[in-house]
Amino acid sequence: MCSIILCLIPIIAKTNHAHALSAESAILMEQESGRILFEKDAYSKKRIASITKIMTAIIAVESGKLDELVNISENAEGVEGSSLYLKAGTKVKLEDLVYGMMLRSGNDAAVAIAEHVGGSLDGFCKLMNEKAKELGMESTYFSNPHGLDDHEKHYSTAYDMALLTRYAYNNPIYKKIAGTKEYKFSSKKYGDQYWRNKNRLVTGMYQYSTGGKTGYTIRAKRTLVSTANKDGMDLIAVTLNDPHDWRDHISLFNNAFNNYEMVDIVTSQLSREKKQPFTENLYVKESIRFPLTKAEKEQLRVDLNINVNEEHIDPHEPVGNFLIKIGKKEVKSVPVFMKYVPFDMNHYID
Repeated sequence: MCSIILCLIPIIAKTNHAHALSAESAILMEQESGRILFEKDAYSKKRIASITKIMTAIIAVESGKLDELVNISENAEGVEGSSLYLKAGTKVKLEDLVYGMMLRSGNDAAVAIAEHVGGSLDGFCKLMNEKAKELGMESTYFSNPHGLDDHEKHYSTAYDMALLTRYAYNNPIYKKIAGTKEYKFSSKKYGDQYWRNKNRLVTGMYQYSTGGKTGYTIRAKRTLVSTANKDGMDLIAVTLNDPHDWRDHISLFNNAFNNYEMVDIVTSQLSREKKQPFTENLYVKESIRFPLTKAEKEQLRVDLNINVNEEHIDPHEPVGNFLIKIGKKEVKSVPVFMKYVPFDMNHYID
């Protein structure tokens, strides 16, 4: 057996500052790595209002039924709160309903979507909770597709909603819908309508905004999920019960963009290791980019740990890992693989 430990200490960019905001709960997460850059009571269960519709939207998108016509039921027509003013007995394409739900927060659209995709409201809520479990949203439970305060058992956390958004954001159809400023809906029954996104960050308030979802109920107060991109960094912000959410999201984003830089840690490390004997056949299945401040870059250490059985190398099984540390804190472990090439191990060992 052979064991090798190598390390790298890189350099580069900027300083972080504590951030005070008016939200009861909040989180800022970097999309690619999932690293949490800021949190405030992010794991407490709370009402979430219409940001619930992120889950409704991604399930609808993944259903593969966006081109299907949906029969609007009396149940959908009668939903309170934000509405597209859908009429029972009419038919609307599922894709149009998803746009209307996300841009105008139509509760009637959410019910129509749920009944069509899930067969019933209960059936759809089952799908929502199954997806939440799949994504690791351990402190979340959905009892409706819209977020209205009609059930006591309907809650999530800032952290769980960031997990959901991170997942949904990887779907290009969802990403397009969530970031749309205005959508034209046309039908013989409803005529031509222009739905403008209620998310003011998307419609011009913040130049780096890429999408999100607004929410409000009397009990949940203002909730907001938003995403932003600048210089190759994608961020997710979630605030619950925040009277100044627009300001706070912009502040969170600007603070991160000013103080963090995305660093391609593993790819750069791997290229260095390949120049040395024995390690030229190493590879990773994914590059790891991570947001770091200047101070963190100066403390960055990447250890390569390899444990190789010279008699059997399976290119599909890891032979070790890259262990990424900032100071003494471990932040990521990345599996390392080796291409099988016959070699004399004694050639590399004294």
